[in-house]
This record gives sequence, structure tokens and C-alpha cells, in this order.
Amino acid sequence: MIIWINGGFGAGKTTLAQELHRRVPDAVVYDPEQVGVMLWKWMRPNDDFQDLPSWRELVVAAALSLRRHHAETLIVPMTLIRDDYRTEILGGLADAGEEVLHVFLEVDAGVLRQRLKTRVIAPGNPEAAQSAREWTLSRVDAAVLAAARQPGGTLMLRSDRLTPAELADEVLARANLPRVHADAKPMRHAPSPAPKET
Repeated sequence: MIIWINGGFGAGKTTLAQELHRRVPDAVVYDPEQVGVMLWKWMRPNDDFQDLPSWRELVVAAALSLRRHHAETLIVPMTLIRDDYRTEILGGLADAGEEVLHVFLEVDAGVLRQRLKTRVIAPGNPEAAQSAREWTLSRVDAAVLAAARQPGGTLMLRSDRLTPAELADEVLARANLPRVHADAKPMRHAPSPAPKET
């Protein structure tokens, strides 16, 4: 199964992914943002790497390869606010025969803005931190509006009202996955992205 955790910047996607990974230690956490970073090594960065067709194609291809060769369960924390990009990527996974659980974390706009304003970004580089903060803050309203446009079957969860443990309970119940108890420690750590709140 592929568990895709969607929602605005600051919604708690990475935090939930980490909690799920703690409960399902054999899963692999896959961060598609790293695909964008890789592409930007070869071409001039634009405003949003999601606009690159290559990014969307490679995100699907990498997810399929990771799921088929390295993990029964793939956990993917990644914002997909544009409906057409979400359809292209999640549809591509489903068309390839993968079972996809799409989770969308809803958060009030004020909570998102507060989280983003206090987030630590690019320590030691205040200019880059300010630029990144402004970029994410400019996308808050679009993320809030996107909650009403999610397709049928999406697991909608309020991450401003539930704890990460409660969110993970809801996801794992819907996914019907075997898991360790919420208080247990993981048996091992699979490679995963550096901690960050998205």
C-alpha cells in the first residue's frame, strides 16, 4: 500500500509520517521533494518544481520502484494542492495497480500561518529562511480551499484537533495495516528524510 499524506505546508504531514513509521517500522518513508532537489541540480530552479512534468513523472516512477522492490508499505508526505497534479500522480499510481490511501490533513488558516511563522527554516541563512517562509505563507489560502475539492475516498483528518498519535490511529485503521502499539519503540529505522514539519 502507498499512504499519501496531503495537506498544506505546516499541516503536520512529516510529523504524521514519522509517527506512522514508528508504528510500522518496516515501511519506507519517501519524500518526493528530494526528486525536485535532484532536478534543480540540472536545471535552473523555477518557482515550484511541481510544475515540471519530469518531477511528476519521476515521483510516480520512484514510488512504484520503492514499493515493489523495497517495502510493502510506502509513506509519502507531500503537498499536492493542484487538482490536476494530484490526479496525475495518484492516478498514475493507481493505474499501475497500487493500492493508494490518500490522506488530507485539514487545518484552519490561522493555525497554518502561526506554524509557518514559527518554523525553523535554513538555520544560519536568514535570507533563505525569510524567502522560504514567505513562499509557504503565500500558499496557505490555496491549501485551505483545496480541502473541499478532495476526491471521494480521501481520508480527511483535522490535524489541528487531533494529536499525531490519534491521526496515526485513524490512518492505520483505514489502511488495515498490522502495527506495533502506539507506545512501542520501532524495531529498526529505515532511511527517511531529515525531520521537518510540512
